[in-house]
Amino acid sequence: MSALPLIKDSAAVAAHCAAFADSPRVALDTEFLRERTYLAELALVQLAAPHKLALIDPLAGSDLAPLAQLMTNPTVTKVVHAARQDLEVLMPLTGTPTAPVLDTQIAAALIGLAAQMGYADLVKQTLGIELAKGGEGGNLARTDWTRRPLSSAQLEYAADDVRHLLEVAERLEEILKGHGRLHWWQEDCALLADPSLYRVEPAQAWQRIKGVESVPVQEQLRIRALAQWREEQAQDHNLPRSWVLADDALRELAHKPPATVALLKSRRVFRDETVDRVGEKLMLALAGAQHASMEGLSQKAPGKPSAEELAQLKRLTDCVALIAAELKIPAETLATQRDLKRLARGDRDESSLLRGWRGTVVGPALLNAL
Repeated sequence: MSALPLIKDSAAVAAHCAAFADSPRVALDTEFLRERTYLAELALVQLAAPHKLALIDPLAGSDLAPLAQLMTNPTVTKVVHAARQDLEVLMPLTGTPTAPVLDTQIAAALIGLAAQMGYADLVKQTLGIELAKGGEGGNLARTDWTRRPLSSAQLEYAADDVRHLLEVAERLEEILKGHGRLHWWQEDCALLADPSLYRVEPAQAWQRIKGVESVPVQEQLRIRALAQWREEQAQDHNLPRSWVLADDALRELAHKPPATVALLKSRRVFRDETVDRVGEKLMLALAGAQHASMEGLSQKAPGKPSAEELAQLKRLTDCVALIAAELKIPAETLATQRDLKRLARGDRDESSLLRGWRGTVVGPALLNAL
């Protein structure tokens, strides 16, 4: 088998993207690196359509405007497996979410397969094809895709991620139609066009930290302030959040806040030179939390769930488990625990469980359980 070419020059990128623009559906995958940066570095874009396959090198300095246009072309549906990360990685290129999109991982769950089924397993399950990449835990899965040159084996590995994707999507679509669930898939995939999924507002960064609602109110406020400070630092300097401040250290500072920069330095959370550089700003963030009152806490702090809320959550969880078993789909596909916790607290206006196909399938039973 001849080696797949890596498309590097602007003319070739434009020509391939123009050819793909004639296809109603294009399989899409990306390879990237994000271990050392806040924003993932896009390192490879794989595209496939009937009788077409292209591997585009975004690191070669070519003009990628035609690729951005293809990603946002409303007449070309991009078929992706587990799309969230790929769409996030493409956002700096496209400016708006890649759309329209069909996510085969979502479809797999809606026909009763595992909620987070990997691509290789899905290809084997739907097409009976075993991808020759040694499974998702193989050595090639740990490739640093920013390094050049890429070997023929690496390029074949990357191509496999789109080579069968359109056929998989067609098979899943047939099954969904048979179950009367095609509109479920379309609704859930349409939600991927929401730009807020791919941008973290610093003031909302605390939502990524687990267990915030279980600590005292003032500690919650400090967690929120520190999470916002960390997010701003990470974005400004393009660093991973954990390089700025690890979650465990953030929780510890929120639980026992230092009163001075000197005491912050003695806690050994940062190197001394880092404290010298950012200590004053971090202390200001903590001081702001001290006087933040309840602003941004939806009138009141969530606090530790009450016995009634826990009972409500148990009823809702049991209700979802029963309906999911009847539908033969994973319960988490029908409703996440986060969704159910919000509903148990009385947040009905924004609940996704009371809208769309979920509002029809499970909404009435959930309201009755409440």
